[in-house]
Amino acid sequence: MNGWSRSVRAELMKLTSTKMPWAFAVVLLVIAAINAAAVAFGTDMDGSKAFVSTAADQRSLVAFAGNATMIAGLFGAIAVAREYGHLTVIPTFLAEPRRRRAAAAQLVAIAIGGAVVGAVGAALTIVAVAAALPTTDFPFLVSVAGVLQVIGASALCGAAGAVLGAGIGTVVRNVGGAVTGAVLALIVAPPLLVQLVSSAASWVPSSLALVLSGVTDDVGGPAAVAALAAWALVPAAIGVFVVQRRDVV
Repeated sequence: MNGWSRSVRAELMKLTSTKMPWAFAVVLLVIAAINAAAVAFGTDMDGSKAFVSTAADQRSLVAFAGNATMIAGLFGAIAVAREYGHLTVIPTFLAEPRRRRAAAAQLVAIAIGGAVVGAVGAALTIVAVAAALPTTDFPFLVSVAGVLQVIGASALCGAAGAVLGAGIGTVVRNVGGAVTGAVLALIVAPPLLVQLVSSAASWVPSSLALVLSGVTDDVGGPAAVAALAAWALVPAAIGVFVVQRRDVV
Protein backbone atom coordinates (compact mmCIF):
# COMPACT_ATOMS: atom_id res chain seq x y z
CA MET A 1 0.00 0.00 0.00
CA ASN A 2 1.56 3.33 -1.06
CA GLY A 3 1.64 6.53 0.98
CA TRP A 4 -1.36 8.04 -0.81
CA SER A 5 -3.55 5.03 -0.10
CA ARG A 6 -2.45 5.03 3.53
CA SER A 7 -3.35 8.70 3.87
CA VAL A 8 -6.83 8.18 2.42
CA ARG A 9 -7.38 5.11 4.57
CA ALA A 10 -6.29 7.01 7.68
CA GLU A 11 -8.75 9.80 6.86
CA LEU A 12 -11.55 7.28 6.38
CA MET A 13 -10.74 5.73 9.74
CA LYS A 14 -10.95 9.15 11.38
CA LEU A 15 -14.36 9.73 9.81
CA THR A 16 -15.74 6.42 11.05
CA SER A 17 -14.17 6.40 14.51
CA THR A 18 -16.52 9.01 16.01
CA LYS A 19 -20.25 9.22 16.63
CA MET A 20 -20.77 11.71 13.79
CA PRO A 21 -21.70 9.09 11.14
CA TRP A 22 -24.34 7.69 13.51
CA ALA A 23 -25.82 11.14 14.00
CA PHE A 24 -26.14 11.57 10.25
CA ALA A 25 -27.62 8.06 9.97
CA VAL A 26 -30.36 9.13 12.37
CA VAL A 27 -31.03 12.19 10.20
CA LEU A 28 -31.37 9.96 7.11
CA LEU A 29 -33.78 7.66 8.92
CA VAL A 30 -35.91 10.60 10.04
CA ILE A 31 -36.10 11.95 6.48
CA ALA A 32 -37.10 8.51 5.18
CA ALA A 33 -39.79 8.25 7.86
CA ILE A 34 -41.14 11.68 6.93
CA ASN A 35 -41.44 10.61 3.29
CA ALA A 36 -43.22 7.42 4.31
CA ALA A 37 -45.63 9.42 6.48
CA ALA A 38 -46.26 11.82 3.61
CA VAL A 39 -47.27 8.90 1.38
CA ALA A 40 -49.38 7.18 4.03
CA PHE A 41 -51.20 10.23 5.39
CA GLY A 42 -50.73 13.03 2.88
CA THR A 43 -53.27 13.96 0.21
CA ASP A 44 -53.69 16.49 -2.55
CA MET A 45 -56.07 19.43 -2.14
CA ASP A 46 -58.93 17.28 -3.44
CA GLY A 47 -58.19 14.52 -0.91
CA SER A 48 -56.72 12.16 -3.49
CA LYS A 49 -53.29 10.50 -3.64
CA ALA A 50 -52.53 11.81 -7.11
CA PHE A 51 -49.05 12.95 -6.02
CA VAL A 52 -47.91 9.29 -6.15
CA SER A 53 -50.06 8.16 -9.07
CA THR A 54 -47.36 8.03 -11.76
CA ALA A 55 -43.78 6.85 -12.05
CA ALA A 56 -42.65 10.44 -12.61
CA ASP A 57 -44.43 11.59 -9.44
CA GLN A 58 -42.86 8.82 -7.41
CA ARG A 59 -39.39 9.45 -8.82
CA SER A 60 -39.71 13.11 -7.91
CA LEU A 61 -40.70 12.11 -4.38
CA VAL A 62 -37.78 9.73 -3.83
CA ALA A 63 -35.20 11.90 -5.62
CA PHE A 64 -32.85 12.40 -2.69
CA ALA A 65 -29.98 14.09 -4.52
CA GLY A 66 -30.92 17.63 -3.45
CA ASN A 67 -31.10 16.57 0.18
CA ALA A 68 -27.87 14.62 -0.25
CA THR A 69 -26.04 17.76 -1.38
CA MET A 70 -27.14 19.74 1.67
CA ILE A 71 -26.74 16.99 4.28
CA ALA A 72 -23.36 15.88 2.96
CA GLY A 73 -22.32 19.53 2.79
CA LEU A 74 -22.86 19.74 6.54
CA PHE A 75 -21.07 16.41 6.93
CA GLY A 76 -17.98 17.69 5.12
CA ALA A 77 -17.96 21.04 6.89
CA ILE A 78 -18.19 19.46 10.35
CA ALA A 79 -15.69 16.69 9.58
CA VAL A 80 -12.95 19.14 8.58
CA ALA A 81 -13.66 22.00 10.99
CA ARG A 82 -13.71 19.73 14.03
CA GLU A 83 -10.20 18.52 13.19
CA TYR A 84 -8.90 22.04 13.59
CA GLY A 85 -11.03 22.60 16.68
CA HIS A 86 -9.76 19.41 18.34
CA LEU A 87 -6.23 19.83 16.91
CA THR A 88 -6.37 16.31 15.44
CA VAL A 89 -5.15 17.81 12.18
CA ILE A 90 -1.66 18.25 13.67
CA PRO A 91 -0.76 14.51 13.58
CA THR A 92 -2.05 14.42 10.02
CA PHE A 93 0.41 17.07 8.88
CA LEU A 94 3.21 15.51 10.91
CA ALA A 95 2.62 12.17 9.19
CA GLU A 96 2.33 13.85 5.78
CA PRO A 97 4.25 17.17 5.78
CA ARG A 98 3.22 17.87 2.18
CA ARG A 99 0.08 19.76 3.05
CA ARG A 100 -1.41 19.69 -0.43
CA ARG A 101 -1.18 15.90 -0.50
CA ALA A 102 -2.63 15.60 3.02
CA ALA A 103 -5.51 17.96 2.19
CA ALA A 104 -6.22 16.08 -1.04
CA ALA A 105 -6.37 12.75 0.84
CA GLN A 106 -8.80 14.30 3.31
CA LEU A 107 -11.00 15.57 0.46
CA VAL A 108 -11.05 12.14 -1.18
CA ALA A 109 -12.07 10.47 2.08
CA ILE A 110 -14.77 13.06 2.72
CA ALA A 111 -16.05 12.69 -0.86
CA ILE A 112 -16.37 8.94 -0.26
CA GLY A 113 -18.19 9.62 3.01
CA GLY A 114 -20.52 12.09 1.29
CA ALA A 115 -21.26 9.58 -1.47
CA VAL A 116 -22.17 6.97 1.14
CA VAL A 117 -24.44 9.48 2.92
CA GLY A 118 -26.20 10.27 -0.35
CA ALA A 119 -26.58 6.68 -1.50
CA VAL A 120 -27.81 5.42 1.87
CA GLY A 121 -30.22 8.34 2.21
CA ALA A 122 -31.67 7.63 -1.23
CA ALA A 123 -31.96 3.90 -0.57
CA LEU A 124 -33.71 4.47 2.76
CA THR A 125 -36.12 6.95 1.19
CA ILE A 126 -36.96 4.57 -1.66
CA VAL A 127 -37.56 1.69 0.74
CA ALA A 128 -39.70 3.86 3.01
CA VAL A 129 -41.85 5.16 0.16
CA ALA A 130 -42.22 1.67 -1.34
CA ALA A 131 -43.25 0.32 2.07
CA ALA A 132 -45.86 3.07 2.49
CA LEU A 133 -47.40 2.78 -0.98
CA PRO A 134 -49.61 -0.25 -0.08
CA THR A 135 -51.64 2.20 2.04
CA THR A 136 -52.62 3.86 -1.26
CA ASP A 137 -54.17 2.52 -4.46
CA PHE A 138 -50.86 2.71 -6.32
CA PRO A 139 -47.92 0.29 -6.54
CA PHE A 140 -44.29 1.31 -6.68
CA LEU A 141 -43.88 2.41 -10.29
CA VAL A 142 -40.27 3.55 -10.58
CA SER A 143 -38.24 1.18 -12.75
CA VAL A 144 -35.06 -0.53 -11.61
CA ALA A 145 -33.10 1.77 -13.91
CA GLY A 146 -34.85 4.76 -12.37
CA VAL A 147 -34.04 3.57 -8.85
CA LEU A 148 -30.38 3.09 -9.77
CA GLN A 149 -30.26 6.55 -11.33
CA VAL A 150 -31.75 8.14 -8.21
CA ILE A 151 -29.24 6.37 -5.97
CA GLY A 152 -26.33 7.16 -8.26
CA ALA A 153 -27.31 10.82 -8.51
CA SER A 154 -27.61 11.00 -4.73
CA ALA A 155 -24.16 9.48 -4.29
CA LEU A 156 -22.65 11.94 -6.76
CA CYS A 157 -24.40 14.93 -5.21
CA GLY A 158 -23.43 13.71 -1.75
CA ALA A 159 -19.78 13.55 -2.76
CA ALA A 160 -19.94 17.03 -4.30
CA GLY A 161 -21.73 18.52 -1.29
CA ALA A 162 -19.24 16.97 1.11
CA VAL A 163 -16.26 18.36 -0.83
CA LEU A 164 -17.88 21.80 -0.92
CA GLY A 165 -18.47 21.67 2.83
CA ALA A 166 -14.92 20.44 3.44
CA GLY A 167 -13.53 23.39 1.52
CA ILE A 168 -15.52 25.78 3.67
CA GLY A 169 -14.48 23.95 6.83
CA THR A 170 -10.82 24.19 5.84
CA VAL A 171 -11.08 27.95 5.43
CA VAL A 172 -13.25 28.70 8.47
CA ARG A 173 -11.80 26.07 10.88
CA ASN A 174 -14.66 26.49 13.34
CA VAL A 175 -17.57 24.05 13.42
CA GLY A 176 -20.24 26.70 13.96
CA GLY A 177 -18.79 28.95 11.28
CA ALA A 178 -18.30 26.07 8.85
CA VAL A 179 -21.90 24.91 9.28
CA THR A 180 -23.10 28.47 8.75
CA GLY A 181 -20.95 28.76 5.65
CA ALA A 182 -22.30 25.50 4.22
CA VAL A 183 -25.88 26.61 4.86
CA LEU A 184 -25.20 29.95 3.19
CA ALA A 185 -23.54 28.31 0.19
CA LEU A 186 -26.11 25.55 -0.38
CA ILE A 187 -29.40 26.92 0.95
CA VAL A 188 -29.29 30.71 1.16
CA ALA A 189 -27.05 31.77 -1.72
CA PRO A 190 -28.61 29.78 -4.63
CA PRO A 191 -32.09 31.40 -4.39
CA LEU A 192 -30.47 34.83 -4.07
CA LEU A 193 -28.35 34.09 -7.12
CA VAL A 194 -31.46 33.12 -9.08
CA GLN A 195 -33.16 36.34 -8.00
CA LEU A 196 -30.21 38.33 -9.34
CA VAL A 197 -29.66 36.27 -12.49
CA SER A 198 -32.75 34.34 -13.56
CA SER A 199 -30.79 32.28 -16.09
CA ALA A 200 -28.82 30.76 -13.20
CA ALA A 201 -31.89 28.79 -12.05
CA SER A 202 -30.83 25.70 -13.99
CA TRP A 203 -27.30 25.77 -12.57
CA VAL A 204 -27.83 25.85 -8.81
CA PRO A 205 -27.20 22.58 -6.92
CA SER A 206 -30.86 21.77 -6.30
CA SER A 207 -31.71 22.05 -10.00
CA LEU A 208 -28.64 20.05 -11.02
CA ALA A 209 -29.66 17.34 -8.54
CA LEU A 210 -33.07 17.02 -10.20
CA VAL A 211 -31.46 16.75 -13.64
CA LEU A 212 -29.08 14.01 -12.49
CA SER A 213 -31.98 12.16 -10.83
CA GLY A 214 -33.92 12.15 -14.09
CA VAL A 215 -36.71 14.35 -12.75
CA THR A 216 -36.05 17.33 -15.05
CA ASP A 217 -34.04 17.94 -18.20
CA ASP A 218 -33.23 21.64 -17.90
CA VAL A 219 -29.62 20.95 -18.92
CA GLY A 220 -27.78 17.94 -20.27
CA GLY A 221 -26.36 15.29 -17.97
CA PRO A 222 -22.66 15.99 -18.71
CA ALA A 223 -23.22 19.72 -18.26
CA ALA A 224 -24.96 19.07 -14.93
CA VAL A 225 -22.04 16.93 -13.73
CA ALA A 226 -19.54 19.61 -14.78
CA ALA A 227 -21.51 22.37 -13.06
CA LEU A 228 -21.90 20.34 -9.88
CA ALA A 229 -18.17 19.62 -9.91
CA ALA A 230 -17.48 23.36 -10.18
CA TRP A 231 -19.68 24.06 -7.15
CA ALA A 232 -17.63 21.52 -5.18
CA LEU A 233 -14.11 22.03 -6.48
CA VAL A 234 -13.90 25.83 -6.27
CA PRO A 235 -14.27 25.98 -2.46
CA ALA A 236 -12.14 22.84 -2.15
CA ALA A 237 -9.34 24.45 -4.17
CA ILE A 238 -9.56 27.58 -2.03
CA GLY A 239 -9.31 25.39 1.06
CA VAL A 240 -6.20 23.59 -0.23
CA PHE A 241 -4.62 26.95 -1.08
CA VAL A 242 -5.34 28.27 2.43
CA VAL A 243 -3.91 25.11 4.04
CA GLN A 244 -0.60 25.69 2.29
CA ARG A 245 -0.40 29.38 3.18
CA ARG A 246 -1.68 29.51 6.75
CA ASP A 247 -0.42 28.14 10.07
CA VAL A 248 -2.06 24.90 11.13
CA VAL A 249 -3.25 26.35 14.46
